[in-house]
Amino acid sequence: MGDVVTAELFSHIKGLLLDINGVFYVGNRLLPGAADVIKALRDRDMPFRIVTNNTNESLATLHRNLNKMGLPIKQHEIISAPYAAVLYLRQRGKPKCFLLLDDKVVSDFQEFPVSETDAEVVVVGDMGDGWTYRVLNRAFHLIMKGAELVALHKGRYWQWEAGLQLDIGAFVAGLEYSTERTATVIGKPSSSFFKLALDDLGLTADEVAMVGDDIEADVGGAQAMGLKGILVKTGKYRDTFAEKSDIVPDLTLASVAAIAPML
Repeated sequence: MGDVVTAELFSHIKGLLLDINGVFYVGNRLLPGAADVIKALRDRDMPFRIVTNNTNESLATLHRNLNKMGLPIKQHEIISAPYAAVLYLRQRGKPKCFLLLDDKVVSDFQEFPVSETDAEVVVVGDMGDGWTYRVLNRAFHLIMKGAELVALHKGRYWQWEAGLQLDIGAFVAGLEYSTERTATVIGKPSSSFFKLALDDLGLTADEVAMVGDDIEADVGGAQAMGLKGILVKTGKYRDTFAEKSDIVPDLTLASVAAIAPML
């Protein structure tokens, strides 16, 4: 029965959206069979996009690192939350920004003026060990003065080789609570992020499946837009998280490697 359901699902799929961290690799370790999936997609001429909430690497750096790991992915095939944020800010003109970002990602936002005192937008991404009370308090004051709070995503946690790590959603939620403002969330599970990916593929939602390890951001976000949601049991996946969620994946796989023979 499972094989029939899987065959039926993939018979309608013309393109894939693929999460990357926790799906193709964890830390700097490529997961078994991950590279075979990219090869299978190339052999099948099936279009795909890497859609990632990664906020600690610039688009160019992420592209370079994926290739170093043995994933022959082209830069235009990557849609990252920082890239989507740049597109969003361009729609607003050239707003002054206060950037809570890793230094490696700031280069993606170099076209925008920066200010710590009269910024129109506070952009929250990953700062690693750079989070301090001073930084958060500066953001708080700017938002209270009227700056828009833009979050590259609102993830709870992410997977590293040492286990689950606290993600930026905690800081975003704290700023929302203290300022009584709601953040504009750019990355997954934002509907605008999935729409950007679909438009880039040139496909409709019912022709695309999303593959990820996050049942909420990946599977839930995709299904809310009419895509199929495929959950893999690697990365941040935990049985307990899946069991307590109201989201039901269209398909659950042991790993992304299981997709290659299905294509």
